[in-house]
Amino acid sequence: MSGLTQPEVTSEIILAAVLKSLDDNKAEEVVQIDLRGKTSVCDHMVICSGRSSRQVASIAQKLAEDLKHELGVLCKTEGEETGDWVLIDAGDVIVHVFRPEVREFYQLEKMWMPLGKVTQSAT
Repeated sequence: MSGLTQPEVTSEIILAAVLKSLDDNKAEEVVQIDLRGKTSVCDHMVICSGRSSRQVASIAQKLAEDLKHELGVLCKTEGEETGDWVLIDAGDVIVHVFRPEVREFYQLEKMWMPLGKVTQSAT
């Protein structure tokens, strides 16, 4: 554990750890959406893809493990069984990991961001 106590773990710290874990585990097309002031559900949403159901489930599992070990953040996950779309709830940061076809079908980015405003992180 990094030595941060739970009250010191901000949404920005969680977001940075999420983005690092996704990069380390080869997540593709990572998009982060700032939701502060838009919803009370969370501060940030991150959407990314894995190449296969196995990789989607693996990215999600590793992310939850990384957040627990590095920050003491316990995540709730849904969808790991099928690996098409896994939701990871890390409190102030919600992460969606999709297979590319499923991501294209649901197009979550378009629900939360105006056209032309989607920002991608380097993958």
